[in-house]
Amino acid sequence: MKIDLTETTSSKINQALVSARRAIGTPAIGMVLTLVIVTDEENAYDALKSAGDASREHPSRIIAVIKRVSRSPRARRDARLDAEVRVGSDAGTGETVVLRLHGELANHAQSVVLPLLLPDAPVVVWWPEGAPADPAKDPLGALAQRRITDAYSAERPLDELAVRAATYSPGSTDLAWTRITPWRSMLAAALDQQPAEVIGATVEGESDNPSCELLAMWLADRLGVPVERTHSEGPGLTAVRLETKNGVIVLDRADGSLATLSMQNQPDRAVALKRRDTAELLAEELRRLDPDNTYASAVKFGVERLHAGGEVEAAKPAESAGEKTAEAKAPAAKKAPAKKAAAK
Repeated sequence: MKIDLTETTSSKINQALVSARRAIGTPAIGMVLTLVIVTDEENAYDALKSAGDASREHPSRIIAVIKRVSRSPRARRDARLDAEVRVGSDAGTGETVVLRLHGELANHAQSVVLPLLLPDAPVVVWWPEGAPADPAKDPLGALAQRRITDAYSAERPLDELAVRAATYSPGSTDLAWTRITPWRSMLAAALDQQPAEVIGATVEGESDNPSCELLAMWLADRLGVPVERTHSEGPGLTAVRLETKNGVIVLDRADGSLATLSMQNQPDRAVALKRRDTAELLAEELRRLDPDNTYASAVKFGVERLHAGGEVEAAKPAESAGEKTAEAKAPAAKKAPAKKAAAK
């Protein structure tokens, strides 16, 4: 069911949501969070589709905030709110509200969104593109426990990583980081199978891909070894090579779908490592609403420091070999593998 509201208010939108739920016979609210999408008309369709697909795993109230740019000075002075309410089959497993803010109201989106948030439920804000420099201090971002950006959509993705590092706050994350979860998991498993000290690493991928830089920074940060960043034609991340005292571990994915894992004294094995769509990435991020400390440590390592040789600060290697081994065995989505100590 779809309900169009023109020149409306947040109160009338809430009333429309209640009426729509009753009309389709589901008056109870069974949603687990509110997902606020801040986007524009050009990207709204794709963002809403991805959010709707993700809602099958996380039933949620999806609020899309679209700020309409007014051309004339008179129109910019006029404040108007138009809305579209979707429930039932038109909104996945939750409900969707599309807000179009005109004129001066576009500068006060938080006042419109606040009354529409689900009571006593977490709030997640997602910027598919055009994220603010400091999401935590953005008026909409301040309402959320979790803030999701995407450096890949920026005009200069690597510069965007530097911005994300400088303005990081607990609860912030980036889909460029989410894209490498399978790679981190596979590399952690490989190091568990071949426990040996890592002495160097190489990450190969597209030259302007922030996920490649994040994976390299993660390895440099957690392993405490120099990580070389090499370029390929893609797609995306294509290979990771870990130099250990027991041989070389290579994870190679040339076609963006199927990868080959090679280790010393073991047969090569094929592993599924396909590039995931935005709905899958978003669903993964919605599974955890606590701060991602591993992401914070990786992004703060810094692109410039990585390209300068990746030297680790003197205080960093103070961890014991036992601590590093314990970190390596933690789930990859939450904890990166640490540098392995050679068997004694």
